Amino acid sequence: MDFHEIRFPPSLSFGSVGGPQRRTDVVSLTNGFEERNTPWAHSRRIYDAGLGMRSIDDIQVLIAFFEARMGQMYGFRWKDWSDYRSGAASAAPVFDDQSLGFGNGVQEAFQLVKVYRSGAQEYRRPITKPVAGSVRVGLAQDELREGVEYEVDAARGVIRFDHPPDPGVEIFAGYEFDVPVRFDTDRILTSVASFQAGQVPNVPVIEVRV
Repeated sequence: MDFHEIRFPPSLSFGSVGGPQRRTDVVSLTNGFEERNTPWAHSRRIYDAGLGMRSIDDIQVLIAFFEARMGQMYGFRWKDWSDYRSGAASAAPVFDDQSLGFGNGVQEAFQLVKVYRSGAQEYRRPITKPVAGSVRVGLAQDELREGVEYEVDAARGVIRFDHPPDPGVEIFAGYEFDVPVRFDTDRILTSVASFQAGQVPNVPVIEVRV
């Protein structure tokens, strides 16, 4: 996939709006009931980068970033300020924020995930773009050492252990992460006059599967 491992300037994504979207097919039956189905196993996030622009200098940075990505051609990393940590948004990651599963004595690689719970229901979101240097990993009650007991593939969100975890041992991880996105447009329309009047360009950004 065409993807650049570079983050959209966080100072410009701060203040943007966006979040997850789902696709649900709803069929209304003649008896008034509904049948609902979704072809998506995972949600897809959308954002508007334009709302993070605060000055003419910001517009220049945006245009440079847009041109370097060739519009929609290349994906990039995006910091979602409302959801970028494995645990509480107000707390730094700790190694046991999220459970990745259990060892079986054979499997060495595990995908990072973030679990969203409400009531008895939960959604496990694959995390494919962790922030390098932020990932902490542990087995059971013990935190491990990166580069010694495990490695992190920051481009795919995969943890690879030096030795397969023993059967039944729970695997944990904590981290910060970005969202893989691309521009959802091939043009940026700006006006210095309108920007000074408080109007900002519409710059749609959409999550991509990686």
